[in-house]
Amino acid sequence: MSERIYTAGLVVIGDEILSGRTHDKNIAQIASWLQVQGIRLSEVRVVPDVVGRIVEAVNALREGYDYLFTTGGIGPTHDDITVDAVAEALGVPVVIHLEARAMLERYYASIGKELTEARLRMARVPEGADLIPNRMSGAPGIRFGNIHLMAGVPHITAGMLDALTGTLEGGAPLLSETIGCWTPESEVSDILRQVEKAHENCQIGSYPFFREGRVGANFVVRSTDAGQLESCVDSLCDGLGTAGFDFTPGGI
Repeated sequence: MSERIYTAGLVVIGDEILSGRTHDKNIAQIASWLQVQGIRLSEVRVVPDVVGRIVEAVNALREGYDYLFTTGGIGPTHDDITVDAVAEALGVPVVIHLEARAMLERYYASIGKELTEARLRMARVPEGADLIPNRMSGAPGIRFGNIHLMAGVPHITAGMLDALTGTLEGGAPLLSETIGCWTPESEVSDILRQVEKAHENCQIGSYPFFREGRVGANFVVRSTDAGQLESCVDSLCDGLGTAGFDFTPGGI
């Protein structure tokens, strides 16, 4: 485990996301998974099913961060063009991965179906790529250097992330604690600023809400250092209490 901060970018691919027909759930689950790996999701781009737009986003984020993840566009239909776009970005041809083909043959045989030409599209990879196992549907994810091509379906993505757990180099996981308070965040902004300034290895995020006719906020303290985190949380609680604000450890 290193003090270096490892970062990742994410490209979410699909017209259905941009149109609002499908609500993305992968950003949150990938971000949470990366935190545990000691990697921070630093940028997300949502792009349509257009090769040029995917190429542009892939090249920008794979060069800007330690890791790049993509979701969507690796299925069997004509508009699943992620593999082609990533291969173009890398300057390599698209080939049938023999192990991926064997995986698909076994999967479809197990459910009594044929490996059609459309389904065989899911064995296509940029030449030189490795596979990310997929227990759900047999169609693997794809790994090429620091790039990871994942499914768009959230529960399939979750399985691919599980297969990658512990395989990526990362730094210290980002730890967090939450303090809730029934007060407008504007009334405690000075306290938040002073406490954060006194703990340079910590960040405090303020997330307001309105419930039951009342205004409140949850304050999330984050740090890679457990001791600094504890000190910052204690200071925040002391500051809120001294100023006469009731607070709830763990959040509201």
